[in-house]
Parts: sequence; C-alpha cells; structure tokens
Amino acid sequence: MMMIRHLGAAAAFILALVSAADAQQAPPPVAAAPGQIMIKGKPYVYDRDNAMDVMRICAGCHGELGAGGGGGSYPRLGGLNADYLADQMRKFKSRERENIPMIPFAVDRELNEQDVLDVTRFLSEVKLDTKPPADMPNDGYARLQIMKKVLQIPREAGDLAAGKEFYGNDCAPCHGRKGEGRLKKPLLAPQHISYLKVQVASFLSGKRPHDDVELLKSKSETEWANLWAYLSSLQD
Repeated sequence: MMMIRHLGAAAAFILALVSAADAQQAPPPVAAAPGQIMIKGKPYVYDRDNAMDVMRICAGCHGELGAGGGGGSYPRLGGLNADYLADQMRKFKSRERENIPMIPFAVDRELNEQDVLDVTRFLSEVKLDTKPPADMPNDGYARLQIMKKVLQIPREAGDLAAGKEFYGNDCAPCHGRKGEGRLKKPLLAPQHISYLKVQVASFLSGKRPHDDVELLKSKSETEWANLWAYLSSLQD
C-alpha cells in the first residue's frame, strides 16, 4: 500500500510539471491589430490557391474571372470592391438578401468565412478590359483566353445627355463620377444593364433595401431608359 501511495504521488508530481511546462510553452493569444481581420482567433492571411478553388464554383455563372454571364443575368464581379462583395455574400448566407441561385452555395459548408475573404480579395484584383486588343492572335485557344478578360456591355437606346444628368445628380455621389464605385457602394459601369434593371425593380418593390428608395420611385420609365443608355456608354 505504501508503494502505491508513493507511485500515485510521483505521478501527480510529474503531471503537475508537464502541465506547468505546457503552460509556459503555449503561445499567448494573438491580439488583433487595428483593422486586422480575425478568423477563429487567427489573423486572416489571403490564400490565392483557395480563392481559385472557390472560383471554380463561381465560374459556372459568373465566368472564370467574374465577368458575368447568362446574358447579364449574373453580374460582373471582377474588379468590384472586396469589402462590398464580402458583405453581399454574408447577406446571401444569412438570407438578408434573397438570391435563389446562391442558396446551394451560400452556406458555411460550401463557403466559409475564409472562402468569402479569399474569393472576394481575388475578384477585387481582377482587371477586365472592355475591348479586345487590336493584335489578337490567330490561335483559337489563345483568343478564347484573351476574351475571358474582356467585358462587353451592349449599348442601350436613350438620351445620353439626359442620362448623364440623371447619373451626375443622383447616382455619382455614392457610385463615383464615372460609375467606378466608392467603398461599399458598387460600381455601376461597366456592369450588365439587364442585371441593374433587376436590382432597381427589387429596390422599387421593397424586396431589396435602398437608402434612397423614394428618389428611385420618383423617376419615370423614360428617365430610367436614359440612365441605362448613359451607363452602357461608359465602357467606351
């Protein structure tokens, strides 16, 4: 019995030493620097390879470089502000913003926070041309790869001068002088006009919130047509 007590005491003493050593070796918790994004207690580090994996899923609708697709049903994402894109993806996941095609993908299993930050950072760095280069190669595959980086928006009919006035007075303060976007206000040009029309309809119906919905409601169909004509011209 005396031997057992001695062994038990020795084991307790060793366990205490090991616990103390672990405590000394354990790294202190990482404090977030000002503006630092943390994911599960660890600073966010951009993973481009993961972004490319996520883009393989997005590409089916939005294209490999986020130029949009479906005749404009799916918007251009390439070149948009990363914070804006991440915010919208989180709204899809929380169902704050309703988007039926996104439902299968806007879940943590398919799109966790690291995925959101990686893919939006990647998309924000994409540079899309609005015209193909003058010296296009003869090789078909090479031409295809080049055209993936070209965003072409069909021109809309309307009064460009009137559309420019509408835009300058009511849209430019938030979306930029040339539709380039500001912070978390998305770019409007070049963007697929058919997509923009659907978003405006959602704002007007209350399906999607907008800060100045009464201003939107005050515009006539002709005024909207003029705005679309002007925005579609900004790729030139």
